[in-house]
Amino acid sequence: MTEHAPSRWLDRTTPPHVTTLVAIAGISALSMNIFLPALPGMALFFDADYAVVQLTISGYLGVTALLQIIIGPLSDRFGRRPVLLVGFASFLLATLGTVLSTSIEMLLFFRMLQAGVASGIVLSRAIVRDMVPPEQAASMIGYVTMGMSLVPMIGPAMGGVLDEIYGWQAGFVMLGVLGVGVLWLIWADLGETNQHKSASFSAQFKAYPDLVRSRRFWGYAMTAGFASGAFFAFLGGAPYVSTVILGMSSAEMGGYFAIVAFGYMIGNFLSGRYAQRAGINRMMIMGGVVAFFGSALSLVMFEIGVLHPLSLFGPMFFVGLGNGLTLPSANAGIVSVRPHLAGSASGLGGAIMIGGGAGLSAVAGVLLDEKSGAFPLFVLMMAVSALAVLTSLYVIRVARKAGPLGEDDFG
Repeated sequence: MTEHAPSRWLDRTTPPHVTTLVAIAGISALSMNIFLPALPGMALFFDADYAVVQLTISGYLGVTALLQIIIGPLSDRFGRRPVLLVGFASFLLATLGTVLSTSIEMLLFFRMLQAGVASGIVLSRAIVRDMVPPEQAASMIGYVTMGMSLVPMIGPAMGGVLDEIYGWQAGFVMLGVLGVGVLWLIWADLGETNQHKSASFSAQFKAYPDLVRSRRFWGYAMTAGFASGAFFAFLGGAPYVSTVILGMSSAEMGGYFAIVAFGYMIGNFLSGRYAQRAGINRMMIMGGVVAFFGSALSLVMFEIGVLHPLSLFGPMFFVGLGNGLTLPSANAGIVSVRPHLAGSASGLGGAIMIGGGAGLSAVAGVLLDEKSGAFPLFVLMMAVSALAVLTSLYVIRVARKAGPLGEDDFG
């Protein structure tokens, strides 16, 4: 880690202000969920099956996963700032394309191109790791994500209202307007934090074996993947359960999504407050247990016949809380195993996390029908939450034989 000058607001020669990092990560998160309440309406507009329209989530996540493998090494080679500027510019052009789409194929094409905004998720973590050491990184990522979580708290609710008043395109218009503001903020405030750029792009990829040989990296990456998988499965299945099984409107569904985001915000606040004290590995275990409890509680309520929006969204508070406890620590671990590869590690770890989420989101969409009810969704979420706990325990086992993060030859 290199010493950086103190952050100064709207100064391109210093590291970014925490507000800028929140905005960068926030618009990336908002692009995943602002239009969720509009999915049934999009299916009607394009006369397409729900499973096809649902590709706007699972397909988008898949492309995001692939991009993260490239974004990390690009930022390690050329710097965080230029990669973010290009990524957000491409996002804005793609957003315009989604608004103008006249067929489901056209919409899906431009939706996949929107994945350029994934640079915000990858590089906000790498920038934090450029600035501070591992345990402090977990706390700072927690605070950044806590601020970021305010955006998806209101995103689905806002998207539901916009859908009912103006139609499904309105959510994408809002994304474009906000994206312009964030791109300006990146230009005005984000100074370069990568002070150790790699010699060449190919050299950066040649360094990947050093990263993938780390058992601890895989432990952190799989923990992040399974923990976030519970949430992504929920994203894939909740619109169907809400509208078909519970008969909710898009605006109602969007409002209830705030419960999940509120839990996530609280979890990130607790991570920011206690990660340095408790240690990142214990935070991950606690998060996995809490998320499992939330999924199990929803399953029990549906199985005993309590079919109410709060039966679905109320227990999801604990899934959000669990993710807020787990992900800042898991992500801090990912980028700290090999500090000189922070961008590549963030990209590869993010690809594992988002790629797994894409698969689970698609699986949730396929498994659900009126006959099965919500049962497959909750079982899937419980299973991946339990796996997150197991991989956290694996990290602890490896850590007993290895040295401190970033200094080990064995982990």
